[in-house]
Amino acid sequence: MQLSNLLSGKHELAEEVWTALRDCTPVVLGVVPFGITCGIMGLTANMSGLETILMSVFVFAGASQFIGITMLGAGITGGGIIVLTTLLVNLRHLIMGSSLAPYMMKLPLPLQAFTAFFLTDEAYALTISRTHKASYSVLYQLTVSTSLYLVWVLATVAGVVLGSYISDPLTWGLDFAMPATFLVLLVPLLADRISLIVFGMAAVISVFAALYLPGKWYIVIACLAASLIGGLLEGDREHAQ
Repeated sequence: MQLSNLLSGKHELAEEVWTALRDCTPVVLGVVPFGITCGIMGLTANMSGLETILMSVFVFAGASQFIGITMLGAGITGGGIIVLTTLLVNLRHLIMGSSLAPYMMKLPLPLQAFTAFFLTDEAYALTISRTHKASYSVLYQLTVSTSLYLVWVLATVAGVVLGSYISDPLTWGLDFAMPATFLVLLVPLLADRISLIVFGMAAVISVFAALYLPGKWYIVIACLAASLIGGLLEGDREHAQ
């Protein structure tokens, strides 16, 4: 009986890992050109290959790395201004983290820190989608996150190695793979009136904010507005019930 339970448990864990790998494969393909671009940009900003790779190893935040590399290439070396700029860009992680907090807070503190480091837009999208479809699984989140991390680091290495041969891999049009992947993840979640309203409002707000505000503020504003609208609509629905 114990052997049967053990084998069943191992089978369930293997199935969870396989599901995570299957789900993240399309996203991984979209990450590759950005990782290669990051490696190339590091070299063009006069960073060494090792510095560029270590940035991907220890920072692991595409938007922050692109901004940091651009600022270094422009001669901005003040650590404070670089940290502040990247912090503003990554404020959206507070919103992503808060939606996963009810699940992650039940984990041991070291595991919370570990999963928080690997939390990216792509990992969040896959994890929250899986949570809505079935239930939260830390093994699923860790498998997705570490897979994306390894691919990002390896793609950065490839960019450093190929930097002298490829001027700009995004001219191949592969940058469209990422938004297309996010749309595939998003559409199945638009299952009721509230989600459709929140989606529509977030889309309109983000477009207008992108047109009239500098930098990446449109991301933060659209996230906050969507969260507020969704919270109000959910509250009205519960009150009506």
